[in-house]
Amino acid sequence: MKKIVLIIAIVFGVSLNAQQTPAPPQSEQVAIIGATAHVGNGEVIENCTIIFNDGKITAIGADVTTPTTGTTINAEGKHVYPGFIAPSKPLGLVEVDAVRASDDQDEIGEMIPHVRSLIAYNAESKVVESMRPNGVLIGQVTPQGGTISGTSSIVQFDAWNWEDAALKTDDGIHMNWPNFFRRGRWWMGEERGYIPNKDYGKEMEDIKMFFQNSKAYGKTSETEKNLPFAAMQGLFDGTQRLYIHADGEKEMTDGVTMAKAMGVKHVVIVGGYRANKIADFLKENDVAVLVERTHALPSFDDDDYDITYKLPKLLLDAGLLVGLQNEDAANFQARNLAFYAGQTVAHGLDKETALQLLTGNTAKILGIDDRYGTLEEGKSATLFISEGDALDMRTNKLTKAYIDGRDISLETHQTELWKRYMGKYEREKEGQ
Repeated sequence: MKKIVLIIAIVFGVSLNAQQTPAPPQSEQVAIIGATAHVGNGEVIENCTIIFNDGKITAIGADVTTPTTGTTINAEGKHVYPGFIAPSKPLGLVEVDAVRASDDQDEIGEMIPHVRSLIAYNAESKVVESMRPNGVLIGQVTPQGGTISGTSSIVQFDAWNWEDAALKTDDGIHMNWPNFFRRGRWWMGEERGYIPNKDYGKEMEDIKMFFQNSKAYGKTSETEKNLPFAAMQGLFDGTQRLYIHADGEKEMTDGVTMAKAMGVKHVVIVGGYRANKIADFLKENDVAVLVERTHALPSFDDDDYDITYKLPKLLLDAGLLVGLQNEDAANFQARNLAFYAGQTVAHGLDKETALQLLTGNTAKILGIDDRYGTLEEGKSATLFISEGDALDMRTNKLTKAYIDGRDISLETHQTELWKRYMGKYEREKEGQ
């Protein structure tokens, strides 16, 4: 009984301390003047003026005339960036790991492409709220677990509910490719370390059969709808992307080969720890990579000590389209994406190329680059103003942020606690 009461208290505590009220639609024209604009496609505009109205950028450049109507923000000495994008995360699907009632990231079943993550998205998540002060304004809500986990959707992080949040519904299907090697289960008498996965062939054949059946289903006149097979049809007509979560050379090669043989139009590798080993193969098959976070240790003893730091540069140098994600880290760590990109600067990338890993490149990979990812005329006014370099944790200090032109709050439960306790210590200091 005590446990039940505790769970109820936690769940009610989460709901009663929800995020800030979503901002209303843009009501008047806004002009940001004097800033350094980082466009998100490699271009930098000094002393830039950005004008947006009705949620869209209407003018941007160093020679744009400052308007006399609406709101004008003097951002001299500051920097403007497109909103950062967090792909492949169950943001809004899990709030407290230890409370099962707040965890909707993993459903029962192995092949469940028809499970839509979007309808479980919690727009009032405190975790989601904590993304915004670091400039992460858009995310791909991604299901977890199983072989085919379900369908992701892309949302913006200032909404009343999942309907308001949705930017692109059911953008892709996520598949966890089986491992050719697995860790030995020592408690069952197996060898420690990595051992061959004896079931790899069967697991791969099961996936292939599911794809074949799905493709065949799409060519028939249905008499009774099969939800899993019906959910796969977007992969074959090009309206959805297939996200293959894999790290090893063999796993990635087998996954991409199978997908292409099945007629899947758009394939993206998520993870790609060994992607540099098969970069030519991935480029030949037009496969993009959402590479893992840079703040991680090497996976194997014979790996370069700095492989995770330099992997994005190795893939970019090979001509691949690359974005950054941190699927293997805690949910709240998505707010540190900017600093993962900053790490790549210390290992060979220039800052504007590193920025593209969070903006223009990721928008292209997710298929939303027609509206988001860069600061260009006609695109969404989803952007933020930072006092300094947004890829540096010392200077990533946001003063304003906008989603579709709406002036959103940067307050969270964390900033409120910071103000509360800083006030406490200041009062104590004055009393000494």
